[in-house]
Amino acid sequence: MPAFPLLAVDVGNTSTVLGLADASHTLTHTWRVRTGREMLPDDLALQLRGLLDLAGAGAPRAAVLSSVAPPVGQNYALALKRHFAVDAFEVSAENLPDVRVELDQPGAVGADRLCNLFGAEKYLAQSEYAVVVDFGTSTNFDVIGRGRRFIGGVLATGAQVSADALFARAAKLPRITLEAPASAIGKNTVHALQSGLVYGYAEMVDGLLRRIRAELPGPAVAIATGGFSRTVEGICREIDHYDETLTLRGLVELWASRPGS
Repeated sequence: MPAFPLLAVDVGNTSTVLGLADASHTLTHTWRVRTGREMLPDDLALQLRGLLDLAGAGAPRAAVLSSVAPPVGQNYALALKRHFAVDAFEVSAENLPDVRVELDQPGAVGADRLCNLFGAEKYLAQSEYAVVVDFGTSTNFDVIGRGRRFIGGVLATGAQVSADALFARAAKLPRITLEAPASAIGKNTVHALQSGLVYGYAEMVDGLLRRIRAELPGPAVAIATGGFSRTVEGICREIDHYDETLTLRGLVELWASRPGS
């Protein structure tokens, strides 16, 4: 049975990113929707059918699924099985024998971080190491070595989570758009908040990247992905590349790397 179109589903805590890939492993369509933890398999099937119809795309013949938000991942798998007759390949450290997870508990690594490992491989041509900075609900720094080694990383609070916590605890502070102001020194409350949340966050990212690089025995290329990466593009000095589709592309390449695929 043909394996394409291939549906890649990356379920995050806040957003779910979906993509459809063709036989050349190229993403032909991508979508970003809110992760609905209350949605049942039939709800998800209706949503997926709507996205496919809007794009004029055919139904998937195969699927690969990464989820850090149970039970949404399981519900997507059920939706694909019931309504599209597709058995999704669900990503975990246990079913990727050619990946070396160098953690104290290898099974605890998030599925999205394994996808980032595959997505970062094309950047390892000139460097022995890569650091993927994935800006999501949390900000993950995934340290990857050539030969599909997941070495470790850093988990930090996401910028939007930090902003929400600040607004919740300080009733007089206005809710703001997370965008860079014209200068670091704010002349009003909104600009001062934007400076702290955007420039301050960018400095945290740069500082952690310098520390990570200092601990590695060779040079490391840094790649940013995730929604907030667009906000800090051009502000973070330690990031070499910005790749919005890295995780989704990594899912496709992970699926294609399996024996017999």
